Amino acid sequence: MGKLTSFLVGWIAIGTLLATVGFSLFLRAQKASASGSHQMVLKLGHGLDTGHPVHKSMEFMKRRLEELSGGTVTMNIYPSSVLGSETQCIEQLQNGSLTMTKTSAAAMENFIPSMSAFGLPYLFRDSEHYWAVLNGEIGREMLSEGEKKFLHGLCYYDAGSRNFYTKDTPIHTPDDLKGLKIRVMSSATAIEMVKAMGGAPTPIPWGELYSALAQGTVDGAENNLPSFTSNKHYEVCKHFSFNGHTRVPDLLLMSSRAWDKLDPQVQQWVQQAADESSDFQRKLWQETTTESLEQAKAEGVTFYDVDTAAFASKVASMLENIEDSRVSELVKRISEVE
Repeated sequence: MGKLTSFLVGWIAIGTLLATVGFSLFLRAQKASASGSHQMVLKLGHGLDTGHPVHKSMEFMKRRLEELSGGTVTMNIYPSSVLGSETQCIEQLQNGSLTMTKTSAAAMENFIPSMSAFGLPYLFRDSEHYWAVLNGEIGREMLSEGEKKFLHGLCYYDAGSRNFYTKDTPIHTPDDLKGLKIRVMSSATAIEMVKAMGGAPTPIPWGELYSALAQGTVDGAENNLPSFTSNKHYEVCKHFSFNGHTRVPDLLLMSSRAWDKLDPQVQQWVQQAADESSDFQRKLWQETTTESLEQAKAEGVTFYDVDTAAFASKVASMLENIEDSRVSELVKRISEVE
């Protein structure tokens, strides 16, 4: 009986030891998880500054992703082109060295030609028409177009209407653009548009534009109000014309190589966080646009309401003589969306 008792006591001692060690390892795992050492980190690079509403919306996405995943998935966001230009970031997505990026649809046309449809002037009737397209069948199709080039589309961000702003010469009519060097995105459609209006299009990376304006490399640029103010272009350009030639959306992209490696549950979290950030950004964009207008006025910028029909007539042929049948069909379908 004594031997049996000793045997049982021995096993109880061993069991207690194992339980203690197991619980200790569990606590270590919990602490490691809490400290983020086992977090999945998605690396996102883009060209905007930290005050831009799109950057703030990606920060919102980071928070929501952490909440949805219980802290197991997060994002590291690198703004202000520290990881490269839009084109360079897209290329990094393709080779798998970067997980995510924000890009304009205009830059995407160099990779997906059909994206050039979004860059055509006066394509959208107004903001309501714009979002009806993006949130509908056409928008979903265009997000999936990038899969052919290892680019997985997650969502759209509002980029408002693009307008001309200049240093010295106010733009009232297309004739005022003659002889002016206007910065455009690296987009064949944008280049053709400014040429058709009489200007001299000059592609320059966004991060280099302030210096180009200050040094006189270009006479002006074209963009939306939040981008104009967040990058302090009002310090150089004091004339802003509301001609609204394009409404080119921003896209949040993920490397298809990275997306395909994610567990379905993680994919769901990422997509939900992206969709919620798009809704958040759309509201923030409206608020920021109003604030940007007041800020620019306070900085001495003069705003001009112009006859948009005069500008539209200069580029009408771009919509009428589209050589790419895929783009032509897209334009037709977009025009039919109510």
